[in-house]
Amino acid sequence: MADAPASAWARQGTAPDGTGFIRAGSGAPVLFIHGVGMNAAIWQPQIERMAGNWDVIAIDMLGHGRSPLPPPSPELADYADQAIRLLDHLGLDKVSVVGHSMGALVAQELALRAPQRVRGIVSLNAVFRRPPELAEAVRQRAAALTGQGDAAGTAQTIARWFGDPVPAELEAAAGKTAAALSAVDPEGYARTYRLFARADGDHAERLQTLAVPALFMTGSEDRNSSPAMSAALARLAPHGRCIVLAGERHMMAVAAPDLTTRRIVGFLEAAEQGDGTVTSGFDSGDFRRALGSFLTGVTIVTTIGPEGEPRGFTANSFTSVSLDPPLVLVCIAHKALGHPVFATSKSFAINILNEDQKAASGIFASKAADKFASVAWRPGQTGSPLLDGSVASFDCDMERLVDAGDHSILIGRVRDFEHNSSQPLGYCRGAYVAPGLSQEALAAAQPGTDVGAILENGGRVLFLETADGFELPRGRGLGSASDGKSLRGLLTAKAVEAQLGFLFAVWDDAGNSARTHVYYRGTFDVPASSDRGIRLVDIDVIGDLKIVDPAVRSMLARYVRECTQDAFGVYVGNEMEGEVRPLGKAPVSAASYTGDHR
Repeated sequence: MADAPASAWARQGTAPDGTGFIRAGSGAPVLFIHGVGMNAAIWQPQIERMAGNWDVIAIDMLGHGRSPLPPPSPELADYADQAIRLLDHLGLDKVSVVGHSMGALVAQELALRAPQRVRGIVSLNAVFRRPPELAEAVRQRAAALTGQGDAAGTAQTIARWFGDPVPAELEAAAGKTAAALSAVDPEGYARTYRLFARADGDHAERLQTLAVPALFMTGSEDRNSSPAMSAALARLAPHGRCIVLAGERHMMAVAAPDLTTRRIVGFLEAAEQGDGTVTSGFDSGDFRRALGSFLTGVTIVTTIGPEGEPRGFTANSFTSVSLDPPLVLVCIAHKALGHPVFATSKSFAINILNEDQKAASGIFASKAADKFASVAWRPGQTGSPLLDGSVASFDCDMERLVDAGDHSILIGRVRDFEHNSSQPLGYCRGAYVAPGLSQEALAAAQPGTDVGAILENGGRVLFLETADGFELPRGRGLGSASDGKSLRGLLTAKAVEAQLGFLFAVWDDAGNSARTHVYYRGTFDVPASSDRGIRLVDIDVIGDLKIVDPAVRSMLARYVRECTQDAFGVYVGNEMEGEVRPLGKAPVSAASYTGDHR
């Protein structure tokens, strides 16, 4: 393997000091440095894929390929100096450097010793501060080397790098790697491996001075050059980034050449352009769908345009930023038609929609000529439109405009706000969601429906104390304040001001399917007195209460558990068995609310 011709894909050369190398292509120069036991030809996949746009040079490290032996007790500086001599011989003032394993240590040493010669480095499967058990295993392997060759050791190395047995799809890559290991000079291998065994911490105190962009990339299944090592290196390097390739092992440059080379090229192109950003390498549409998994509310953001006209767009990229000062933010795409207006505005308003405003959401996400013709609105303190019926609105002065990728972030200082207890409109995975069962529909339900509520205030739940124990407020139907048998009538009689929120449980009596039980979560204002049998109970002691109805007792046990986990579901079934179901979804148009706003 060491003397194999480079054939059509590259040409071989020898520097005055005896260093062997392979060179191919033209363009910006890139130096490749292999790991222990390999040689320059191991980079054939990268050379073939990059030679069309890059001047690719692959070096035979000291003691490997056609290069001379290193000193008996070498240091990383000996290998870095060899690389510098080669660059001088080739007349290259500055290069990017890609190193694998031991070669990654040499690449780092080169960039630290001669930063003026390096544009950026890619450290593939680099080692760093091995944990004690791994360090001991490497030291034992190094101590066992005799400089006489070791066929059994080669087999063990292949098993460590590719698996035992080697998967069928990796047999060709494993065979190429085994051929390189078998051809290496045993003494050169032994001297280099002994250095490799002890040099994993040589750069720990120096990486903070690494002046060039650096990418540290490894495979998720590489136990010897682990993802944790690459992440630690990237953290120390001022311009460091880490990428972990899922499912790959130590020889990923040979086993997965397309993926590995694509990531290398993406980084090198960014470094050549002076941009330290590493390209994502994933499908933007799939990324958008993943973002859509986050359940959000839906807002309409409004302002007044330069001609005094109201302008607005639909967004779910809204969040609070600060309480003091009161700051919120929302995002708008650069390509949005309204971007120039909002980017230059001195104020804007964010209207959080209720579940009856789906139509407005769709209109403001469209290119309709007069979006405001379909909604009732009024000017807020800043003059920005506030939509009637919104769950909440925040009238803001523009605090700051931040450019972020293909969007702008509008950070607003809240000048005024308002809110109410209506149900918010949700959005997730391209569809609207309505977490609360329509209370209007429930009000018209058959009289036999048992409607109750778990009402909370400040970590306490409202109960009614009876001669038989404790029970939640409930009534026949939702009803009205004047209907004493309904839930609303009961709460009115008890002087409890309650705000019903999301649906929490629905079940039927197993023996009497005509009777349905519906319970909401909600909040309440603490009544002035508890003379009406009202008791406020801390959530963590609900389990100690005497509650006669076993179905309600079971429901409350779930409520306490989900309060602890801060994760709520909706129970549907009967008093004996059922399931906690996910939120329902309603169809929606193809318009997306992850930032593509107008």
